[in-house]
Amino acid sequence: MARIVVLQHGADNAPGRLGMTLRDHAFKLDVRRVDIPPSEGGHGVPQDLDDLHGLLVLGGAQNVDQNLPWMRQEHELLRKAHGAGLPVVGLCLGAQIIAQALGGKVEKMEAPEVGFKKVRILQPGQTETMLAGVPWECMQYLSHQLKVKVQHARDQLLASNDACKTQCSKAGHRTFAFQFHFELDRPGLERLVRSEAKLLAEAGVTPGEIAAQGDEHYARFAVIADRLSLNLASFAFPFSELLSV
Repeated sequence: MARIVVLQHGADNAPGRLGMTLRDHAFKLDVRRVDIPPSEGGHGVPQDLDDLHGLLVLGGAQNVDQNLPWMRQEHELLRKAHGAGLPVVGLCLGAQIIAQALGGKVEKMEAPEVGFKKVRILQPGQTETMLAGVPWECMQYLSHQLKVKVQHARDQLLASNDACKTQCSKAGHRTFAFQFHFELDRPGLERLVRSEAKLLAEAGVTPGEIAAQGDEHYARFAVIADRLSLNLASFAFPFSELLSV
């Protein structure tokens, strides 16, 4: 069975609907809590690509400027996987870790971007297989205070908005970085909001306002998120190709 390593950075940052879709497509998820030391029951970052058919790098409350030991290990693993042409998908913090690992630069935003925000699919993204079926303007859930300022020279920008230029990008053929949290189901969204009280306060947003946004936008958001998850499971992690790796 094809094994996808999931690098998880906190209890409230699970693989969500994307993880469920990958499992439905017969992938085995090796979920690793890399933020917890192995001596305390956590899981270390893999040191090599043995029996590894792809990486899913999740979000987290940490920032890439913290220079944590496990984050440096993730950088090394990401570079190896990307160089080998394996599928790599990053979400929020994971997207920033990918950018940093591949030579990009990340900086703090003037104000955090939190809540359901409009994201625009740019012209390169309009013909990108992974974004097939995604409206060229759609509401996505965002929760971050850093952004990718400079991409690697060979990165392709696929989606953007006014607050954060790099909302989705592609490096090479099979490395994809998403600043927005399309993996969230409704319970996952509620858990994330509860865990990020400080970030919401810095953004000037209340949990009640996020709940109201969810009531307005979640149904359509879920349809688009399921399509994104299906695209990634079908094309970024194609089972037939991974069996031959």
